[in-house]
Amino acid sequence: MSIKMIALAAATAAATASIAQAEVSYFTFGESLEASSNLDLGTIRSSGEGVVEIYDYRGGEQGALLGSTVVHAGANQDVRVFVGQDPKADVLAVIKVNGQTVAVKDYDVVGM
Repeated sequence: MSIKMIALAAATAAATASIAQAEVSYFTFGESLEASSNLDLGTIRSSGEGVVEIYDYRGGEQGALLGSTVVHAGANQDVRVFVGQDPKADVLAVIKVNGQTVAVKDYDVVGM
């Protein structure tokens, strides 16, 4: 294998890894949120244009939708979701891109 072929293979592998990494969606904040009408989720990475939805999560079951906000592809810093009033139970945060769920995280709500 020539030096050019090795360099091309390495460049292709690096580009593929970067693309795959960019398509990952996740929440970066801890395990709990302060009770508030505006829940601070910190930084969220989304694989595309979409929304973050917050649901009531009593007893480990997804309940009523409490609020949502738009997120963009890539890192979204200081994401806050208005939920109307302080949650009375734990919440479930869901990132959806093109209507498909791409990440889910449950949070303990403290200070209720």
